[in-house]
Amino acid sequence: MRARALHADALVITSAVMHLNCVLLRGAAAPAAPSQAATIEVIEVPGSSTAPVGESFLIDCPALPDELAMLPSLLEQARFPPLSGLLATHADWDHLLGPLAFPGAPLGCAESSARRLAATPGEAQRRLREFDEGLYLERERPLALRAPEPLPVPGHLEIGASEVELHQAEGHTGDGMAIWAPWAGVLVAGDYLSSIEIPTLGPGGSTDSYILTLQRLRPLVALAAHVVPGHGPVLDSSAALELLDQDLAYLADLAENGARAELPDGRRSREQRRLHACNVAALSA
Repeated sequence: MRARALHADALVITSAVMHLNCVLLRGAAAPAAPSQAATIEVIEVPGSSTAPVGESFLIDCPALPDELAMLPSLLEQARFPPLSGLLATHADWDHLLGPLAFPGAPLGCAESSARRLAATPGEAQRRLREFDEGLYLERERPLALRAPEPLPVPGHLEIGASEVELHQAEGHTGDGMAIWAPWAGVLVAGDYLSSIEIPTLGPGGSTDSYILTLQRLRPLVALAAHVVPGHGPVLDSSAALELLDQDLAYLADLAENGARAELPDGRRSREQRRLHACNVAALSA
């Protein structure tokens, strides 16, 4: 696991598997920490020398048991306030593991994600078991997902003295939201804008909705200092805008030409071709 400071109030944590990203976000008028963003292997996160004030939220989560176990101590080392809640960008299983690190913390998600979870009880736990069995992992306790707090999207959510914007993000799946923290210049995009993975169509996803989401996110990407995808390296605004145009071109080609669509440059590996085949199958489902 790696942790990197994007801003005094925003840390991105990257799992050792799936290049899965999550963000610890503080909303408070706290004294600024050093702004150097350095990647670290042993958790050493710059923080304020004053007592932590305000609120903190964890957006999405890492995947491995040891990584989840480290999150509470990371929060303390960064001198962030105790966690106020968890946020999930969408209801795919690998974005719902926060309760394993912070049992009892409330989970917030888009109303569309709350409906998806209610319609597929036990799905996240089943997918997690399959993941664990494939890697011979054991966990101290099973994933317990209480009924999440549905959040109106588009909308706003107060975090301490700050406020994040919640933006509709559907197309990868039929549910989801992107989270924009304007004071930190950080856009948490969910499973969009990945430089290592082509756009993929999961449960309820569609090319039309995906394209609308990318168009909706474009103004935020243009403003962002950092764009955090669900999987893959954090991007600056310029790189994310270039990737957004590549993804739009692929999706339009996929909708028109199906299997003959050309994959984006740099994303043509065997795994990406497999995902492309899944997209083609999803179009005809």
